[in-house]
Amino acid sequence: MSDASPSPAPVKPAAAEMAVELIGVTKRFGAFAANDDVSIAVRRGEIHAIIGENGAGKTTLMNVLFGLLQPDEGAIRIEGKDMVMADPAAAIAAGLGMVHQHFKLVPSLSVAENVFLGMEIRRNGLIDHAAQIEKTRELSERFGLRVEPTERVSLLSVGIEQRIEILKVLARGARIIILDEPTAVLTPQESRELFQTLRGFVAGGMTVIFISHHLEEVMEVSDTVTVLRNGKHVATRPTAELTKADLVRMMVGRDVSFARRRRERTAGSVVLEVKNLWARDDRRLPALRDASFTVRAGEIVGIAGVAGNGQTELAEVLTGLRPASHGSAVLKGRDLTTQSPAQIREAGLAHVPGDRMVRGVDGGASISANLLMGRQTRAPWSRNGILDWQVAASQASDMIKRFDIRARGPQDTVKRLSGGNIQKVVLAREFTNDADFLLIDQPTRGVDIGAQESIHDEIMRQRAAGRAVLVISVQLDELLTLADRILVMFNGRIMGEVDGDGADSERIGMMMAGVEAGAATGGAAR
Repeated sequence: MSDASPSPAPVKPAAAEMAVELIGVTKRFGAFAANDDVSIAVRRGEIHAIIGENGAGKTTLMNVLFGLLQPDEGAIRIEGKDMVMADPAAAIAAGLGMVHQHFKLVPSLSVAENVFLGMEIRRNGLIDHAAQIEKTRELSERFGLRVEPTERVSLLSVGIEQRIEILKVLARGARIIILDEPTAVLTPQESRELFQTLRGFVAGGMTVIFISHHLEEVMEVSDTVTVLRNGKHVATRPTAELTKADLVRMMVGRDVSFARRRRERTAGSVVLEVKNLWARDDRRLPALRDASFTVRAGEIVGIAGVAGNGQTELAEVLTGLRPASHGSAVLKGRDLTTQSPAQIREAGLAHVPGDRMVRGVDGGASISANLLMGRQTRAPWSRNGILDWQVAASQASDMIKRFDIRARGPQDTVKRLSGGNIQKVVLAREFTNDADFLLIDQPTRGVDIGAQESIHDEIMRQRAAGRAVLVISVQLDELLTLADRILVMFNGRIMGEVDGDGADSERIGMMMAGVEAGAATGGAAR
């Protein structure tokens, strides 16, 4: 299969078979074309996946379809009828519903109140709560989306929250549902439940458009795949005719390997020892509960779990950004819970934060200045207390080349870079800091598939150099690729530990959902 040019278009079905047709859609932002003459046809009653690297134009295209953006050129047909999607209300009226990656629920309201928010059922001018509860329960049972209509949303898991978002679009009569990265916050088991629900939808004649960067899920659940690259349509193919390698090649333009990285057993002495560590969240509620584990020199320990289960608080305690309630975290003899962030970095910790724009970079400063951060008082960057900007620029140029940061040069402003290149700036600074312990939170968040491979390679090089590495990631496949051991967190606790070699994603998923490890390999600490 050639990936250098678009593949021949498949035979087009009759218009009556089509749920959605996007015809020559172009959307520009200034001189940049996010979508460039894109044409896609989606059949009725299928799950149609749209994939591509970050910046390929997937979300922009769906925002055009749903009326959130207006195209500069092109046309939209829904079920054979030409439509103008002036706004989301027009899209909803045409039978479309969109479930966004970031949920839009009101935590203080009940499930039923969220489902009917903005279209409340009324009797005699008052909201008919009983009717809303009854209708929510009926929708829930009809579509297999189990919820309790009277529960307050703030008390529910993210998996249930997603069901509520889907019920919201169903309550508005959607026949075509757009899902943007629907499994990003789900356990493997919750993902499979979602897929079963989606299959039920299409079996009943509905249509699902599914945006994802998890290619295993695309292969598992979709009937048809469309690939976008650099805003252009590359190919649309039946999923059954493709392999994961085919999809990556079409997305990136080359082969990329995501197999588990080969390694020698190199674990040495304990570098970080965490004992009975507790911490509170911003509401003063327990968020990290009695965590105990070690990280040794020359090994990668992964932290798995659905976002919001204590991983953020753990990272903040280890870096001095949040106080511990109880317990200790000792890095080469120094208890980090008694140190300031500056002292912790001095003790030998490097940190890649999960929120790179908040804590990772100064967006208004140059690449060179960002790479200098934390080194201002050290040679060769500083001499007699005076910064040597010539040395800083030279060092920055070397790091730009080593980490393949796509920029015009060291003086380029960081906020002008793509999200993936901003992440590379953070990685370059922290990975060259000669630290004994690396804390890497979401290493490839917002990073293209091709760049993910190079970041994984760099993490493995840090391991080979004898550094202790703790990787926190909501992407289980990333941890299965990298980690020597995987610790699973749920509700602030470490549920168990599994060995990275031959790790069972099903078992890890059960622990992510709060099921005890049972026959886990080893304990929560070693």
